[in-house]
Amino acid sequence: MSNQTDTTSQPMLKSAVQQKVQASLSRRHRQERLFKFTGLTAVMISLALVAMLFINIFSKGLPAFWQTSITLDIYFDPAIIQISEKPVQRADESSNEFRERFLAWQGELGMINFNRLISDSLMQVLPDADQHRRQILRVVTSGERFALRDMVKDDPSIIGQTKRLNLLTDANIDVWLKGNIDRSLPDHQQQLSPVVQKWADDLYASGIIKNRFSFALFMNPDSRSSLASAGLAGAFMGSLFMMLIVMFLAVPMGVAAAIYLEEFAPKNKITDLVEVNINNLAAVPSIVFGLLGAAVFIGWFNLPISAPMVGGLVLSLMTLPTVIIATRSTLKAIPPSIRQAALGLGASKMQTIFHHVLPLAFPGILTASILGVAQALGEAAPLLLIGMKSFVATVPTSPFEQSTALPVQIFLWQGNELRNFFEARTSAAIIVLLTMMISLNGIAIWLRKKFEQRW
Repeated sequence: MSNQTDTTSQPMLKSAVQQKVQASLSRRHRQERLFKFTGLTAVMISLALVAMLFINIFSKGLPAFWQTSITLDIYFDPAIIQISEKPVQRADESSNEFRERFLAWQGELGMINFNRLISDSLMQVLPDADQHRRQILRVVTSGERFALRDMVKDDPSIIGQTKRLNLLTDANIDVWLKGNIDRSLPDHQQQLSPVVQKWADDLYASGIIKNRFSFALFMNPDSRSSLASAGLAGAFMGSLFMMLIVMFLAVPMGVAAAIYLEEFAPKNKITDLVEVNINNLAAVPSIVFGLLGAAVFIGWFNLPISAPMVGGLVLSLMTLPTVIIATRSTLKAIPPSIRQAALGLGASKMQTIFHHVLPLAFPGILTASILGVAQALGEAAPLLLIGMKSFVATVPTSPFEQSTALPVQIFLWQGNELRNFFEARTSAAIIVLLTMMISLNGIAIWLRKKFEQRW
């Protein structure tokens, strides 16, 4: 009787256990599906936000790569350009004497009214310009007179000739023709007078004014007097000098420090303290490095304010902990068996590290270094504190000349009063900066794949 009871209870027990297991499996499967759905949703939301950001930046910035310019036949009238012959250094003349004569000749050139050349050419395409002489120079941006002056300085033989040139229009005309301003506003709220508005529309309709690719955006430095001529050349060169300094200072020092700490340094309280401080420095806000740079490099060492050299040193300090930590992580990923095999075959510690470990770690070290440089490229806060927000209208030729940087140039442009023009200009500068950073990241990925070795 008892055997019969046991046999009947076993199926019931198995059934109960199976039900619990089934319920548990169903619950775990639901949790797994929920986790997958949550993760996929988070990824999709992140991608959507990134896509919205890029769409917003590119939709505003891409039109700024094209700018309105007017085609004019400029006659370099000898009656207006009355200057002496361009000096040539004589055999019996010293460099200082020639420089004085050349500066005097440049002074003569600077006294020429090149605006008259532009206005005379505009009179040929604007039939009613005689009645509005004061308004005629509102068509072309003021910086183009300096372009004509430089043409004469480089080649005085053009005096007396007629050249067909594409001159940048005023920034307000560019905004007007691109539709970035409300045309229904009353005349007293418009930046352009009614007559200049009509001229701009007529010249655009006749094809004399056209949208052309803006080489000025890449070839010119910043400008406040001629807003349409403002470009990124000065900021680009400043960023280039700083990145070169970071690559020649932070990368070698960071890699060397990481190799020593990971492979050679004894494990004691001193190295533990160094490691803790390196990790803490990696989390310090970048603006603190700007304060340090202003106090040390400018205050103590008297380096020039707003110079790429100071910016490069500050960014090197900021990048150094990142390079050290990333390089150490790469070295830790190398299997201990590589070291043990080399030591077992009689290699020294130095030979083991430099002949066996570092070649395997090279792709990761290279990637870490490039990513550190890319991070430094996009920093603006520390540069603001060392004076790189100052207006610089020249392109630097050395790291010790005053300059600005691409992130700081973006910061300056976004606050310009002519917002309708510089909002697109700012987005275009962001596109240039993003292109540089994405290129650096792409190079890092390519190099890692190229030099990657499996063990």
